[in-house]
Amino acid sequence: MTQTASSMPAALETVIPPAEWSVHQPVIERIARLKRERDAIVLAHNYMTPEIYHSVADITGDSLALARLAAETDASVIVMAGVHFMAETAKLLNPDKTVLIPDLRAGCSLASSITGADVRLLRQRYPGVPVVTYVNTSADVKAESDVCCTSANAVEIVESLGVDRVLFLPDEFLGRWVATQTDVDLILWHGHCEVHERFTAEELREYRNSWSGVEILAHPECPPDVLAEADFVGSTSGMIRHVGESRPSRVVMITECSMSDNVAVEYPDVEFVRPCNLCPHMKRITLNGIADALEHLQHRVEVEPALAGRARRAVERMLAVGR
Repeated sequence: MTQTASSMPAALETVIPPAEWSVHQPVIERIARLKRERDAIVLAHNYMTPEIYHSVADITGDSLALARLAAETDASVIVMAGVHFMAETAKLLNPDKTVLIPDLRAGCSLASSITGADVRLLRQRYPGVPVVTYVNTSADVKAESDVCCTSANAVEIVESLGVDRVLFLPDEFLGRWVATQTDVDLILWHGHCEVHERFTAEELREYRNSWSGVEILAHPECPPDVLAEADFVGSTSGMIRHVGESRPSRVVMITECSMSDNVAVEYPDVEFVRPCNLCPHMKRITLNGIADALEHLQHRVEVEPALAGRARRAVERMLAVGR
């Protein structure tokens, strides 16, 4: 029997209005049925909206967690509730599985800021310097790299190479932050995340003035002056862990705004001040899009085999660090 809005889990009442739940519920049930029929799982990034993150996702996390867990799944079909580079990474690690992305337009400003040809030119300019590439890149770029990293393990990856200098691509602000955490010399690209680059130090000071005792957590893709104003800098998984361990009475997460909604459900005792810089690409992924992807097995993500082998090695080297 179809559930009503009153059957919404109580924990979600603070982030999903009951009227919205009554619209979401039939689609959630459709997705659950299709997952069983297709032997499918849904991987959802921390920036997904709460009705996706809490109601249909089988695995949630940041880019590193999704990459690790995608490599371990036994499901026949993987639906990536995230952006295209994440779906490509899942395909690299699961070449024999069907990997779907609900909307082909779900891209990434960082991924589009650099190409494989750019990396080849950099290698010519800096011969012998290893290339560390943020996972927020295309398979074409990963294939030209020595190893990938995420914001959660970037420092560890850089230092694992045992060299004095690396090319760190493409996020300039993440690279600047990593440079403050290591003695390795980083050669940077000038790519930026269109969500995080919009935050300003002045905004953070206004949060402090307006909200007494607020603790500020910032993603390292933010500009350096923003990070200097923050109380904690870390990946999305690092932010979640920090909230769970320190339980601040009031917190603001300087990152994509759905993140706060999703974490607030887990920690109802913490007051979340919600900035709202939306990622237009993440928000292309919807419940209906996920249901249609499962129904029609669309849109399939493929990576050309010769390219995939080289890109896969860079991702697997990343996953091997810290194991």
